[in-house]
Amino acid sequence: MAELKELKRTFVERFGGTEEGIESYFAPGRVNLIGEHTDYNGGYVFPAALTFGTTMLLRKREDDIIRFASGNFSTTAEITLKDAKNVKEHDWINYPKAVLVHLAKRGYTFGGYDVYYLGEIPNGAGLSSSASIQLVTEFGFITAEGHPVDRVQLALIAQESENQFMGVNCGIMDQFTVANGKKDHAILLKCNTLDYELVPFKADGCKLVIGNTNKRRGLVDSEYNARRAQCEEAVASMRQAFPDLQFLGELNAVQLKENEHLIPDETVKKRARHVIEENDRVLASVKALKESDLEAFGKLMIASHNSLRDQYEVTCKELDVMVEEALKVPGVLGSRMTGAGFGGCTVSLVKNEAVDAFIASVGKAYAERTDYKADFYVGEIGDGAKAL
Repeated sequence: MAELKELKRTFVERFGGTEEGIESYFAPGRVNLIGEHTDYNGGYVFPAALTFGTTMLLRKREDDIIRFASGNFSTTAEITLKDAKNVKEHDWINYPKAVLVHLAKRGYTFGGYDVYYLGEIPNGAGLSSSASIQLVTEFGFITAEGHPVDRVQLALIAQESENQFMGVNCGIMDQFTVANGKKDHAILLKCNTLDYELVPFKADGCKLVIGNTNKRRGLVDSEYNARRAQCEEAVASMRQAFPDLQFLGELNAVQLKENEHLIPDETVKKRARHVIEENDRVLASVKALKESDLEAFGKLMIASHNSLRDQYEVTCKELDVMVEEALKVPGVLGSRMTGAGFGGCTVSLVKNEAVDAFIASVGKAYAERTDYKADFYVGEIGDGAKAL
């Protein structure tokens, strides 16, 4: 987490005035341990909040102008909420703007503020930099205005703002995790009902190592919306057998196997197979974790990656190389891509004594086999959005 004293100094340099009245808030990034592309299919996911994320400082103004600045980007903006729109030139600022617009639609009222952000999440890495900035904005503004905080509602409003204001047809997982994360726990979340359970993450003797391929992935431009459409097509076909079916996540592997002949398109069939098998893998992973069977958990991570590569086709050369090289290192129990795919990060379960060798070996091989240099973070599991 960024050094607050330093940030307050920067805030005053940027906006003037004194440090009096500056409030500070934090929202984490997230890593999904297993359960990829199941969220918008009404299935289970198993993410965790990280200890690094986005810090936001804000201070009330006398008027209704909101001024945005960041330590990560040169783009700044001054807006009033009543005329806020998604403007391409505003770049990252569209994310905080989106949640404030959607909060206002729900009847929340805000005065003017000066707002400064510093993010520690690599942009476009698939660790939820956008959900982090959305949730720190919502949490901070609502708290500063004295409104009560409902974390599940905050997640839903952030998802709605990303769907409608940003035009990304994302599921609820990222926002939900960033809002509701708890230190040393992963979240088993059923995405269509928002039923969730905090599961202690006891990886004794192991660390989660996140490998950033440094290949940027842009969700809006990627094939994300196409995958979503294919899943909806699969649901429509499967309704011949299950008339009330809303989501692929409502089916199990046996039901799919007996009825997949109803899906005429082979590609769509593969997409459905991934979603339903991945859903089963999430539940098996939680069971393995509760039984402290980290070997089984690792094998499920590997099976998840293989399915994302072969059936859902959302990996890329860089992600595949990083997972292949990870699995060559003694002491690695499992490795998989995490996030939407097409670039971004992998997550690996690595024995403590193998972490240094893992970073050195995978980093070297990855640089030799691709056009990129990898970055690695040893992941600690932290809390959701909070005041500092």
